[in-house]
Amino acid sequence: MSFTIRLATAADMQSVHDLIVELAIYEKEPEAVIISVEDLKRDGFGTSPKFTCFVAEKAHQVVGIALVYKRYSTWKGEVLHLEDLIVSQKMRGTGLGTALLDEVVKYGHELGVKRISWEVIDWNESAITFYENKGANVMRDWDVVQLDESGIINYLNTIS
Repeated sequence: MSFTIRLATAADMQSVHDLIVELAIYEKEPEAVIISVEDLKRDGFGTSPKFTCFVAEKAHQVVGIALVYKRYSTWKGEVLHLEDLIVSQKMRGTGLGTALLDEVVKYGHELGVKRISWEVIDWNESAITFYENKGANVMRDWDVVQLDESGIINYLNTIS
């Protein structure tokens, strides 16, 4: 299976968005995607990019992505967060996920980060197995905590 991994360009953002929607459908939350192609272009390619994105391309079509950004850990220092590693359904099992993860790990190492972290949904056993087979520590005793936009507003209303 022949594919290439490269840094994304602004012109790739429609394909990136399509894969984000494909993942949301797979995770049974298609309505959760509110980001637009224009948001991705602005946030990833302006004067101060908020993320780095790698794309996997086969026959000039984007079939996978890995989107990362820097964070800071009070225990470790600078870390890299893998927001999403998405492989199109038709390309799963081809080595594409490994190639994208390889690129993320090389990138993190080049940056000198102390950790690369990400989340995986608890029912996606194939992804969990994939990550564990790569040596990742899937910390099942930790819960992800979030405040969404309405949660932020509600929180602020309680302290006003």
